[in-house]
Parts: sequence; structure tokens; C-alpha cells
Amino acid sequence: MIQASKLIPQGKGLAPAMLKRASTIELDWDLRQKSRLEATDSAGRSIGVFLPRGTVLRGGDVLVAEDGSLVQVWAAPQQVLRITHCSKHGTPFDLIRAAYHLGNRHVPIELKPDFLQIEPDHVLADMLRAMHLIVNAVEAPFEPENGAYATGGHAQHHGHEHHAQEAHGHGHGHTHAPGHDEHGHDDHGDGHQHGPDCDHSHKH
Repeated sequence: MIQASKLIPQGKGLAPAMLKRASTIELDWDLRQKSRLEATDSAGRSIGVFLPRGTVLRGGDVLVAEDGSLVQVWAAPQQVLRITHCSKHGTPFDLIRAAYHLGNRHVPIELKPDFLQIEPDHVLADMLRAMHLIVNAVEAPFEPENGAYATGGHAQHHGHEHHAQEAHGHGHGHTHAPGHDEHGHDDHGDGHQHGPDCDHSHKH
């Protein structure tokens, strides 16, 4: 196993040619919050990551291995809920309102101009559908906003999970082991869940 204990955020200062030669590893959001982990890179090498406590890896970050080689980190596709507004009964402002309510629950959330993404949670999905929003279960890279994670990292993340558990009334946190979806079973099927009376066309 090759150890990597140095991080260059977004590969800043590295020449494009060096990045092109770098191997890559794909990690989901749960793993990118861990300061100690083991992964296999695109060259088939076992990489042991040892970073300061609280470090959160982002897609595009570069690790420097003990042999001087570079390993670029990418956000792996994972199960997420993609939230969009209903064109018939809502407006883009509904997404702002949804982000506000999710933020109050300290939920990791990815903000995009025309949609939001959160980790699978059937309680939150029901709440969002009741707000006339469309909830689609998709597999995509997940890059939530920095917010409390920018400096507090993993330790703060677990502290916020406790408050989120109380708000949701269940004992599960919001990060899951890779490939395991505890809350999202009701949001699969055809992958589409809608707010009440939302009539819109589907694109598959």
C-alpha cells in the first residue's frame, strides 16, 4: 500500500501535464469525509490516505503519494435525490424555500441553478413532495455546499447529524456505506416522485 498524506486542493499550482499523468480515485461523499481510508487508484495501486482530522476531499483535489506520484480525486456517482420545481404548480422560488427548510435540518445539500441534490431520505422526500416539488432518485456525483463542512469537516458533520436525527424523528444519520441506501427505497421504481397534482412530461 502506498501512503498519501499531502493534499493539494483542486490541484492548484500544478501543471496540466502533471495532472494528465496523475492516476485517479473515485470516492463517494461518505468516503470523502474520512481522513483515513484505503482506495484503489486507476493504476490498480492500493492507496492509503492519511490526512489531518476534519479534512473533506472534493472532486478535483490532488493527493501526493509518498513516492511523489499524484492521485486526483473525483466524486463517484452515488444514489441521491434530485429535486426540481413543478412547472405547472410551482416556480423556481420553491427550490429556494426547499433549500431553506433542508438547511434548517443541517442536511448536506448540493445547490444547482435548476435543481437541488440530497442523500436519500424518505422523510425528506415526502416533505418535499408536499411542497409541490419533484423528487427523482438518480445516481450522480454528490458535491454538497461547504457550509459547516468547510472548516469543521467530519467532526462537525457528525454533530449536525444528531440534530438532523431529532428533526426527522429517526435514529439514522445521513451518510451511508457505499452502495447502501437505507432511506431511499420508496424513491425508486421508475425513479420519479412528484408533488401533488404535478402534471409534466417525462424525459427518459
